[in-house]
Amino acid sequence: MSTVKCNDITNVTGGIPTVKGQQLIPTAWVNFNGTGTVAIRDSENVSSITDHASGDYTVTFATQMANANYASGGSAGASTGSQRSIAQPFDSFNPTTSSCRYNTVYANNSLYDAPTISIIVLGGQA
Repeated sequence: MSTVKCNDITNVTGGIPTVKGQQLIPTAWVNFNGTGTVAIRDSENVSSITDHASGDYTVTFATQMANANYASGGSAGASTGSQRSIAQPFDSFNPTTSSCRYNTVYANNSLYDAPTISIIVLGGQA
């Protein structure tokens, strides 16, 4: 068995490197402040966040996804002890190759602005 060590792996044809057909890293991820002036703290392949209303955000990708069937998930932090989560309102806003809409919600389904929101997206780029 051999061990390969390196600091950077690049796909010679562009895009995300793969091993046995599986992408090695998330296609996109973002950590942002969802209160007051919404601001990205750090990200990969995310060009912007749009704040529509309380707890309602769109994440726009810098490089489009290969199709709209990617997977994503996230977490949202609040200053209270209430249960909270990230929801995707598919009934109103289907994901597209260029963006996806997310809501931060309490356990009772009410929307709120979270101070820390993290979202990760897995799927191929166009």
